[in-house]
Amino acid sequence: MNVVLAVKLYISKMIEESGPGMKVLLMDKETTSIVSMVYAQSEILQKEVYLFERIDSGGRETMKHLKCICFLRPTIENVELLSQELKSPKYGLYYVYFSNVISKQDIKTLAEADDQETIREVQEFYGDYVAVSPHLFSLNLIGVCQGRSWNQVSFKRTVSGLTSVLLSLKKCPMVRYQNSSEMAKRLADHVRQVISREAALFDFRRTDSAPVLLILDRRDDPLTPLLNQWTYQAMVHELLGINNNRVHLGSIPGISKDLQEVVLSSEHDEFFANNMYLNFGEIGSNIKDLMEEFQKKSKNQSKVESISDMKVFLETYPAFKKMSGTVAKHVTLVGELSRLVGNHGLMNVSECEQELVCQSDHNASLQNIRGILSSEKTRQEDMLRLVMLYALRYEKHSNNDIAGLMQALERRGLPEKLRKMVPAILEYGGQKVRGSDLFEAETPIAMTKKFLKGLKGVENIYTQHKPLLYKLLDQLIKGKLAEASYPYLGTSQLRDRPQDIIVFVIGGATYEEALVVHNMNKTTPGIRIVLGGTHVHNMKSFLEEITSATQGLYGASQRFHSRPGRW
Repeated sequence: MNVVLAVKLYISKMIEESGPGMKVLLMDKETTSIVSMVYAQSEILQKEVYLFERIDSGGRETMKHLKCICFLRPTIENVELLSQELKSPKYGLYYVYFSNVISKQDIKTLAEADDQETIREVQEFYGDYVAVSPHLFSLNLIGVCQGRSWNQVSFKRTVSGLTSVLLSLKKCPMVRYQNSSEMAKRLADHVRQVISREAALFDFRRTDSAPVLLILDRRDDPLTPLLNQWTYQAMVHELLGINNNRVHLGSIPGISKDLQEVVLSSEHDEFFANNMYLNFGEIGSNIKDLMEEFQKKSKNQSKVESISDMKVFLETYPAFKKMSGTVAKHVTLVGELSRLVGNHGLMNVSECEQELVCQSDHNASLQNIRGILSSEKTRQEDMLRLVMLYALRYEKHSNNDIAGLMQALERRGLPEKLRKMVPAILEYGGQKVRGSDLFEAETPIAMTKKFLKGLKGVENIYTQHKPLLYKLLDQLIKGKLAEASYPYLGTSQLRDRPQDIIVFVIGGATYEEALVVHNMNKTTPGIRIVLGGTHVHNMKSFLEEITSATQGLYGASQRFHSRPGRW
């Protein structure tokens, strides 16, 4: 199961089916993101696609010598725009591909508009989602719920996106959902309805063990998106922001024009592919090795003394130039991460966070938080995240000092809209909302395990936390996931251990959870897991999610995102 490969194969097939000759690729806003995540522009150019256009952009030139490959979401707006296009075609022939199921009525509308008979092909190719990495996909939706119910537009988009993932991976799964979440149950019901209605599309070859779709709600684990991260990809997203594999670095003082926006893709950047899941300490060492390798190649490139040397130089120059760009990009990124860590005392902040969520010494945690809140180094977002984590951890503790910490935030100058996120997180994912126990009681067995673990060597204090997803997947793989809490939809039940698992998180997944899935895929033979969510969160986007869900409560109704990486 590989979502990047699934979408890539669809796009390759579209281009090949139109035959030889110059082509234009006509997309909408969403399919532009879907394509750009799996194909570099240079790769598509090699397939005779010389022009990329948006169907909603005006003033496009008429070029009858070009074939047009349309890749569009099957929305009312796109059908209308394509109908207008066909009445006055700008290109010679049209090969139309929709990213999901399209109705017979819409097909009829297009046929009636095609007076000049320019359409050669109309097909459904189910790439209706953003493939972030082979085992991670997103729908790029923020603010999917109002209170504890679905936002209707987001719900419709989520049903179509999730069913397209199943179709692209050729899976007709058994559906399990989080019983404590009405939103999870509703999504599970509607996905099952689509599978029943489109039974012919979901008629795939049966496997020994049926695939499983597990639908979860972000409210059950509000901790994970609030934590600082220390693996490369997750850290870049938390501190700088990754949007469709792009990182904006324009705010870095003295940044060169070439590096104001960089692309981080495991498909097109070997160094990133090899290092995205490594921790920050290892990245520093690997960057040093990359620099040394580049310096050696630079010396070789400078020795052009004969015709044969020139020939070798010209042959190796493209690879050398690519390596030069890779070195510049990663040195800049790691340098900026390092600057932020040092300037804002993030190691102290992270240590405090990890102790807060992984241990249960209330007095020590409270003292540490107060110390960090009083430091001039500490950023506003880190003050806020610590108090939100404390509120979740000690919500029901008899001596909790949430009110005192809120006052400390006010003294440090945090605006009211941010301070109101503390009660908002309890409304969003507090104890009365969660179906799982995020903070397990310290039983004698748990204490013994922790002690034995300590004897084997101290764990990295910055990465002690394991998302709830780790425990759920472990139980699911072992056949021990409680049916009362995660029931099957319908009467059928799984007899064998699942091999193919698709997990979907309403309210957004995280790169920390993607790391859990990556490690499980690597270490559990025969198991293939894909993770998806309505979004891939860092703390900033997660605050938006909470704001949308608790709109009108506590006055927490303002949006938080500005430019990526900025507050």
